[in-house]
Amino acid sequence: MRIVIALGGNALLRRGEPLTAENQRSNVRTAARSISTVVPGNEVVVAHGNGPQVGLLALQAQAYQAVRPYPLDVLGAQTEAMIGYVIEQELGNLLPKDQRLATLLTMIEVDPHDPAFDDPTKFIGPVYLREEAERLAAELGWTVKPDGGAWRRVVASPRPRRIFEIEPIRWLLEQGVIVVCAGGGGIPTVLDEEGILHGVEAVIDKDLASALLAEELGADLLVIATDVDGVYLDHGTPQARRLGTVSPAELARHDFASGSMGPKVEAACGFVERTGHQAVIGSLEDIEAIVAGTAGTRVTPAAAMVG
Repeated sequence: MRIVIALGGNALLRRGEPLTAENQRSNVRTAARSISTVVPGNEVVVAHGNGPQVGLLALQAQAYQAVRPYPLDVLGAQTEAMIGYVIEQELGNLLPKDQRLATLLTMIEVDPHDPAFDDPTKFIGPVYLREEAERLAAELGWTVKPDGGAWRRVVASPRPRRIFEIEPIRWLLEQGVIVVCAGGGGIPTVLDEEGILHGVEAVIDKDLASALLAEELGADLLVIATDVDGVYLDHGTPQARRLGTVSPAELARHDFASGSMGPKVEAACGFVERTGHQAVIGSLEDIEAIVAGTAGTRVTPAAAMVG
């Protein structure tokens, strides 16, 4: 099968964990062990989040006052290369020595008039207590919002429209290369009225970008790997129950948190509806079972059961 695996931010950094290179490498090493189990016999593409990493780079840029901070599209490109390097290295250490891997910086077009620019929702950077978050917002011109029991910076998250490097990604896959791409949702770019391409201050949702990537590659399966074993109804209550096999229509009857499971459900449903193929939301640790069809919440065009 041709499989696109979208690694959630937890694959790179646990919530509240210090943003150190050592912690990120340790988490990627764990993710690589899971991914390596599904490489034999399949074509594999890996996408990943970058919220904590791009936020950290933005904070570091604020500490150097001699020049203006680099824009988010440039920081996104930096995180794509950094995270791709670690994923390549850790996967390569587990796979046969003749297995080729490549990280491809990926520019993704967004609409400059997307309403997301007027309502920032994408969390980046570390978590703060409310008082500290509001102080930073006042000092640095940020927008901050609650994220669970903490507060974080939010930036615009426009919808992905087109992946500029889709042909090179396809060529690499056809040559047996494991491709790491669309990291952090890809580098957000826009075409101006003269047809000139340039970056924009935003961060694209990784799950929506991964769904577009899977669609344009003709993937057989989209795996959205996170830190829970599936999609739950009544999450956090005694009545919580995990959905097994489910259709997009069934999922559409329920509301999911916009800052966590909502984009994952939207991405999975969109991919299934547009392609007729399957998507699974589940735990990174269960990727082998997910590909085998025995774990996670499986979204299918016409689900035979829900449970």
